[in-house]
Amino acid sequence: MQFKILIKRGVTLAILMLLVWSCKNTPTPKPRAYFRISFPEHKYDSLENKYPYFFEYPQYTRIIQDKAVNAEPYWINIDYPAYNGKIHLSYKVVKNNLADMLEDNRKLAYKHSIKADAIGEKLFMAPEKKVYGILYDIKGDAASSIQFFLTDSVRNFLRGSLYFNAIPNKDSLAPVVDFVKEDIMHMMETFEWKSLPKTK
Repeated sequence: MQFKILIKRGVTLAILMLLVWSCKNTPTPKPRAYFRISFPEHKYDSLENKYPYFFEYPQYTRIIQDKAVNAEPYWINIDYPAYNGKIHLSYKVVKNNLADMLEDNRKLAYKHSIKADAIGEKLFMAPEKKVYGILYDIKGDAASSIQFFLTDSVRNFLRGSLYFNAIPNKDSLAPVVDFVKEDIMHMMETFEWKSLPKTK
């Protein structure tokens, strides 16, 4: 009988010690986390033969004709439905105004410097295809993370900008931006100019 009482007291004492010991641990807040995003393998299709330019675009996107009020012919959007984002592409014919186009493009990219932590510029040149451009890598909580242009410096000019339909947050969007940036680089590397389609 004495032995059973001793065992009960020992177990009770052990439980009390555990409770006291566990109360001494100060809880620490967990760092903010974001949902893990899984990405498909990068695979590409060829753009239809109805534009004055050609490139390979991701199979997991949709090419949508730009329906904005001020949209011009050959303006398209590359829609990323899974990530709620779009690459807006606008095409213009150069008419002795390349310097103005380049300056307008630079202003549009650096308009985001208010919210950006930094803006990197990557020069792109493919002289054998007469494709030259700059990719603007916009870091921080700017509305657009990537902007770029491509030109043959004589007749054709194409401008692109990446936007997400979400509040800009560099931490949560960073994996998606990196994923899309690889697609944009592939697009620039496969880019070619074609003659303008005949209008009816």
